[in-house]
Amino acid sequence: MPQSLDASAVRDWCSLALESLGREREDIDAINVYPVADGDTGTNLYLTVESAAQAVEAVFAAHETGHTSPALADVVRAMAHGALIGARGNSGTILAQLLRGMAERLGDGDHLAGALRRAAELAREAVAHPVEGTILSVAGAAADAAENAPTDALRAAYAGARAALDATPGQLAVLARAGVVDAGGQGLLTVLGALVQAVSGEAPPASSPAHARPARQDPTAEPCADSGPAFEVIYLLEADDESVARLRARLDGLGDSLVVVGGDGLWNVHVHVDDAGAAVEAGVEAGRPYRIRITHFDTAAAPAREQAQRAVVAVVQGEGLADLYRQAGATTVPARPGEPPASGELVEAIRRAHAREVVLLPNDTSLRHTAAAAAEQARTAGVRVALIPTRSAVQGIAALAVHAPDRRFDEDVVAMTAAAGATRYAELAVAEHRSWTSAGVCQAGDVLGLIDGDVAVIGEDLTETALTLLDRMLSSGGELVTLVLGGTAPEGLSDRLEAHVREGYLAVDTVTYEGGGDRATPLLIGVE
Repeated sequence: MPQSLDASAVRDWCSLALESLGREREDIDAINVYPVADGDTGTNLYLTVESAAQAVEAVFAAHETGHTSPALADVVRAMAHGALIGARGNSGTILAQLLRGMAERLGDGDHLAGALRRAAELAREAVAHPVEGTILSVAGAAADAAENAPTDALRAAYAGARAALDATPGQLAVLARAGVVDAGGQGLLTVLGALVQAVSGEAPPASSPAHARPARQDPTAEPCADSGPAFEVIYLLEADDESVARLRARLDGLGDSLVVVGGDGLWNVHVHVDDAGAAVEAGVEAGRPYRIRITHFDTAAAPAREQAQRAVVAVVQGEGLADLYRQAGATTVPARPGEPPASGELVEAIRRAHAREVVLLPNDTSLRHTAAAAAEQARTAGVRVALIPTRSAVQGIAALAVHAPDRRFDEDVVAMTAAAGATRYAELAVAEHRSWTSAGVCQAGDVLGLIDGDVAVIGEDLTETALTLLDRMLSSGGELVTLVLGGTAPEGLSDRLEAHVREGYLAVDTVTYEGGGDRATPLLIGVE
């Protein structure tokens, strides 16, 4: 078997790893007792690999137009970068650094044994206080086995990792008390198994997360882990090496489970602390932190929440819209400009909704496949999910307006789908460069009015273009106009549009919502 990868094999590796983690995610979550028994290691690893896989697919998509194949170096660097920016949790952050180490060596033409060694070294360096019996031990054992194998280094690495995983309960008391192997190590073994399959075409012997777990722990028994810090803080950070070194020292004094991965000016910071604000402030002093995520660990003391019969999960952009959807009872998934949520985030939101039946509103055409994958994955967990293919937030608002959880599920879904389908949607955008559109040629800086995703109006003034777009929408009739203002909407725009409707369309009502300051789209229009 060849002991090196090409670009296509890396693509297959990411796809297979994502598929395998999708199958094993819940089982890995179930054995997560260290460093915090928060039951999300499998989900975090899935989200991390999903981000890596998306980055790899983007490289291949960019080459398809030129009918060329990407270079191995470009693909592995994209994989590592995708994992870095999408890393979640302690294990996901360490996995991102492992992939970075592999990318360094594979991009320079090294063999897999050398790549695994570099990966193990970088990951251990990234952890402030390495602990044996964790993903680090499994990574190190894989590298040792690969380097000492006379032939077939990759299968030797997998066997070494599996043996190291089986040994983790003997290295870490919290694992022994729970009767489980390390969840992060189990996830890494799954990723390595996908690598074996991508290179050889044959999957290694199946390894279930239960293979070293004699029984589930009694929930009334003594807790496995001591109480620790209250918050998990994760953020991306743009900073130089010297500033990051100072940041490490400061965060190490604030909490534990400190992992800082990355390089070349971009880092992913993960730490468990009691003072989340201080951890973020330390990042501000070091450079520019963003994509800040703060999770409160203290959920064990909360009473168990009864499972609801039905819930709505919706993707929304802007805090104003998120508040509106939450007031209507929906569980929201944030979407930032240029940062659509991954399917793992949608699955997590469905799980967070804690309902037997879920209606999923993607509110974006580009999320159709992502939402479908999330719905299918949630169904395998026993949740009944209906996907309504809403293409805009205003269609989601229309669907929520007729949502009636007391109706039969099928009847509710039909009513919501009909309401969304009866809502035409439009939006304003500003052209970034000169291009051809369905309404003619636009120049950079022109205001574009889109109806149902196609450019219908090209103008120079945002307000005047909005008025023209609204007239186009109402020319075919309508009873209700919904306006959602973005952060870049000019002052007085809603007043002007509402007055225009009152004066010209006597039987039409108007409702206006603030979409929030982070909305890149100045205006959304819905007409029912």
